[in-house]
Amino acid sequence: MIEYTQRLYAWLQTSVRTREEGQTLVEYALITALVSVGLITALTVLRSDIGAVFDRIGSALGTLPGS
Repeated sequence: MIEYTQRLYAWLQTSVRTREEGQTLVEYALITALVSVGLITALTVLRSDIGAVFDRIGSALGTLPGS
């Protein structure tokens, strides 16, 4: 009987640990998805401003001697 109880206890520990690892994986996936959506939204809103910065950099580099 003790052997059966020990096996059951070991199985329960493994089962709970696996569920916790899966739960952590889901939490990380949700955080990654949320950050991705935020970055996509920010880049979409700032698209023209970012383009203007690169245009200024390009024109400044074009006026350098030797280019």
